Amino acid sequence: MGSRSKARKRAVDLLYEADVRSVDPITLLAERVGVPELAPVNEYTVTLVEGVTEHRQRIDELISEYAEGWTLARMPPVDRAVLRLGLFELLWSDEVDDKVAIDEAVELAKTLSTDNSPRFVNGILDRLAKIADRLRAAS
Repeated sequence: MGSRSKARKRAVDLLYEADVRSVDPITLLAERVGVPELAPVNEYTVTLVEGVTEHRQRIDELISEYAEGWTLARMPPVDRAVLRLGLFELLWSDEVDDKVAIDEAVELAKTLSTDNSPRFVNGILDRLAKIADRLRAAS
C-alpha cells in the first residue's frame, strides 16, 4: 500500500472515530499528531481531515442528494467517512485525478466495510464525478 493510500486509510479512521464519538475531527486529529504510541499521522492525512472538515456541510449535502434512497444517518459510519474523503478529493484536491479519487475510495470501502459498500460508494462518487466540473465551478 502506497503512502497516499495509507494516509487515506488513516484519515478515514479519524473521520470515522470522530463521527461515532460525535467529536470534532480537527480536535481528534490534534490529539493524535505526534503521539508515538499511536499510528502516525502524516501530512496528507492532516490535509484530508482538514479538507473534509472545512467542506463537510457541502460534502454532506451532495452525498445526501446523490445517495438515492439513503440518508446520511442510515449509512454505516465507515461508508460516510469513505464517501466524505472521496468526495473531498474528487472536488477540492487538485493533486488527485478524479478516477484515482474514486478508485481509492472504493478500495477503502472493500477493505473496511460491507460487501455492498464498494458498489454503493462507486455509484455515488461516479454520479458526482460526471458533474464535478460544474460543482467545482460553483464552489
